[in-house]
Amino acid sequence: MAVALEAIALNKRFNNLQASNNVSLAVEQGEIRGVIGPNGAGKTTLVNLVTGVYKADSGDVKLAGESIVRCDMHEIARRGLVRSFQVTRLFGSLTVAENLRTAFLARRPTDGGDGGAQIDSMLDLTKLRPLANTQAKKLSGGQRALLQMGCGFMVPGSCYVLDEPFSGINPVIKDSIIEMILDVNRRHNATFLIVSHEMTIIRRLCPKVTVMMEGKVAAHGSLDEVARLPEVIAGYLGKALE
Repeated sequence: MAVALEAIALNKRFNNLQASNNVSLAVEQGEIRGVIGPNGAGKTTLVNLVTGVYKADSGDVKLAGESIVRCDMHEIARRGLVRSFQVTRLFGSLTVAENLRTAFLARRPTDGGDGGAQIDSMLDLTKLRPLANTQAKKLSGGQRALLQMGCGFMVPGSCYVLDEPFSGINPVIKDSIIEMILDVNRRHNATFLIVSHEMTIIRRLCPKVTVMMEGKVAAHGSLDEVARLPEVIAGYLGKALE
């Protein structure tokens, strides 16, 4: 199967901290890959490197076989790699529907139209239709998380990088986000790289995970496989995953 997203020997140093140390991984088209590891392991640094927030000191990032390591964030997004942030970033004074419309227009400014059909579909997928005319600043934290995810999915990309999408929200909202990810994955064969501490959700979504520790890749494999590795147990988990 074709490789959708590839990090090749990525290195990034901040003063005396080696945040990424020769990090490599390859995610196949249509795969939902989990990235796990303790706080400070380099997971968000990896996300920032592959999405252009940080420039790597050395190494390469390839999207569908083409290098994007020197591209700016907006260029990477135009090529179909979309990311989420741990902190929701919405237009608080705009309504739910207006935020979705803004995302549609920002992603495809030359397509024409106002994205009405896509907005309608996304209101159903996010279960936010009753709040379509509510300002984003009046939403709960979980509803804001749903809306941010919906904005990212307004025009399907080929690859989505999600940084802690399940953090700090209730189980019902988590289930809705899982449904959204699976829906986009099935309908568009979209690739996902998901950073999360939620092991139960990672087990549901990700046949394969990458474990990071101290800025390095410690292991690749299924959650059950990596949970049995002594170095992973000692350095991250403290006990076998349940």
